[in-house]
Amino acid sequence: MKTLFHIAVRSALNRRGTLALVVLSIALATSLLLGLERLRSDIRSSFTAAVSGTDLVVGPRTGPVQLMLSAVFHVGSLANGVSMDGLRAVAAHRAVAWVVPMALGDGHRGRPVVGTTPDYFQHFAHGDHQPLVLAQGRVFAGTLDGLYETVVGSEVAASQGYRLGRRMVFHHGLEALPDGMPDQHGDRPFTLVGVLAPTGTPVDRTVFISLQAIEAIHLGWAGGAPLPASVGLKIAPELARKFDLEPKQVTAALVGLKSRAAVFAVQRFVADFPDEPLLAVLPAVALDELWTVVALSERALLAVSVLVALVSLASLVAVVLAGLNERRRELAVLRAVGAGPRQVLLLLALEGALVTFSGALLGALGAAAALLLAGPWVQRQLGVTLQTSAPTAAQWGLFAAVLATGMLAGLVPGWRAYRLSLADGLSPRT
Repeated sequence: MKTLFHIAVRSALNRRGTLALVVLSIALATSLLLGLERLRSDIRSSFTAAVSGTDLVVGPRTGPVQLMLSAVFHVGSLANGVSMDGLRAVAAHRAVAWVVPMALGDGHRGRPVVGTTPDYFQHFAHGDHQPLVLAQGRVFAGTLDGLYETVVGSEVAASQGYRLGRRMVFHHGLEALPDGMPDQHGDRPFTLVGVLAPTGTPVDRTVFISLQAIEAIHLGWAGGAPLPASVGLKIAPELARKFDLEPKQVTAALVGLKSRAAVFAVQRFVADFPDEPLLAVLPAVALDELWTVVALSERALLAVSVLVALVSLASLVAVVLAGLNERRRELAVLRAVGAGPRQVLLLLALEGALVTFSGALLGALGAAAALLLAGPWVQRQLGVTLQTSAPTAAQWGLFAAVLATGMLAGLVPGWRAYRLSLADGLSPRT
């Protein structure tokens, strides 16, 4: 066996130019396969870690996925909202510990602006019940004196180069405005007072202001649009504090309970609320449903990477088969010096296994290096934290599958060589 292994290595080195391309092909396929599996696993982890410690998300009666997209991921918009009277009724339930309202609909350079209360930074958690931590500054005051204060996520501060004391203005709607178009709320600038530490969740890409500030920037607006200049209503920013800035309606709310055992009772209470149609969803259940929506594209990418790996392994078979006709005399000499058909079969299988293992190992190292280097960019652009931990069970399974498939692929030319007779090898056809 040791002799056959030595011969297989020397034979592969003798054809290193051609086999190097096969190794590179297998390495790229393995890197793609393992990289996509790690990315799929980390994306799902980011989904499930987007919110924790919140027992219910309450919003208007719409689909659970739409409610979670809006309330947790700050994507899209809901046709209706929740009245503050309805949230007060929910907060008054004996099983409810806290309620944090949120108002969405505005943006800052394509990032969502969320109106909420200072309690958001106290009760919101992510991952394994990890609280929000301020990297710089403090939370906005949530009072009229601190009306125009804002806190931003880490990605917003990093991408825009913001520092404490920065003046910021917002625009209406979540989509970024075209270049040159002024911000609709540019007459009411805010001061940056706090920057959150990275979380790997949508919080990193979010701007936070108080609910009163949301009302203040929409003074002089009606039906989602500013009143025409002919009306003559122009309110100076400093005069906004003279108005009633308590919101009548918000987009959704996060709800924490005194006991998890009461979650279904509170959910029924919200569903049966008589004054307005409301919906309460369990974050974990809604996130699983949301994952099934996006998992189709993830499975499609994984299927493509599997096909790429199969094509690479097929190229291994093609290269070995193409060179087999030139090696018939070499194999015949081995037979002549005492090598049996099974040893010839094992020799070619070993060559295929060596090439496959070299390519798979190189691909695994390449995938690990790519994920390590791309980790900061992916977290900044997509909000997904790429883990640098040991390979998962699924990754080990894919690596073993590539090796096993490569060894099986090596048996194809080995079987053909097995069937070559000694006479055919010494007297090849012309």
